[in-house]
Amino acid sequence: MVRTRAAISPTGYPHIGTIYQVLFDYAFAHRHKGKFIVRIEDTDKERTVADAEEKVFKALDWFNLIEDESVRKKGLFGPYRQSDRLDIYKGHAQELIDKNKAYYCFCSKDRLDEMRQKLQKEGKPPMYDKRCLKLDKKTIEQKLTKSEPYVIRLNVPNDKKIKIKDELRGEIVFDSNSVDDQVLLKSDGYPTYFLAVVVDDHLMKISHMVRGEEWLTSSAKIVLLYEYFGWEKPVFVHTPIIRNPDRSKFSKRQGHTNVSWYQEQGFFPEVILNYLALMGWSHPQQKEIFSLDEFIKLFDFKDINPIGPVFDL
Repeated sequence: MVRTRAAISPTGYPHIGTIYQVLFDYAFAHRHKGKFIVRIEDTDKERTVADAEEKVFKALDWFNLIEDESVRKKGLFGPYRQSDRLDIYKGHAQELIDKNKAYYCFCSKDRLDEMRQKLQKEGKPPMYDKRCLKLDKKTIEQKLTKSEPYVIRLNVPNDKKIKIKDELRGEIVFDSNSVDDQVLLKSDGYPTYFLAVVVDDHLMKISHMVRGEEWLTSSAKIVLLYEYFGWEKPVFVHTPIIRNPDRSKFSKRQGHTNVSWYQEQGFFPEVILNYLALMGWSHPQQKEIFSLDEFIKLFDFKDINPIGPVFDL
């Protein structure tokens, strides 16, 4: 079954870029008689906005892009809020350690800052130097016994070609030597994006991982995690991000991009959806006005134009 998801972070209010992405996920799932899921990715505690989650669902309701499963519409694969899934992530992080695919890192913030500054002065990317990968089992056990703070890092292999097949861009190859040993689990027990998204998408049986193209450069870490867990990869689709008329990136922190601004100005949601659909897709009969149902019947990810569209409504 086709299962798509919108992974929404409540670090700001819903904006047009959110709806643009949701529209594609929703349409593809409904065309194939599948399910559209909304997951709340609230692991960035410091930046979480108190009422952002509520406003997300109000925006989806306004556009009639109603999800099949979420924190408000229970399904078989919950919880649908990441802060309610912390034990799940810890268990999977431990599985990676047991497989030697991840490792404990006890480096202090001062040590990491010093390392990054040195690399930057040398004109090198600020990648972790794998110091803690060399720790022996006895030393690790001693540090854990003393409750020394740690993070868990991805163990990226040397000299490996990491391949990803994207629906819009074909095969892309990454050199593992340029991929950092990403932190997977933070010292506070919260996961980073990479661990959480792979674990959640697998356990929620997501068939198509649809993300903005800004995430493409980090895809090697996603692919490695799927391989390390021994899981079947989803179909990857990296959609073009929409931009302002000056080609700058849309941001949820810009007032005119917020859904609430268009509601206050009296825009009809159907008009906005019609406009968003035509920004990255063309109607087969070149129609410029069509319903959401008609869009659903015709839409396919392969028909998206990979060149970033400009939003100027």
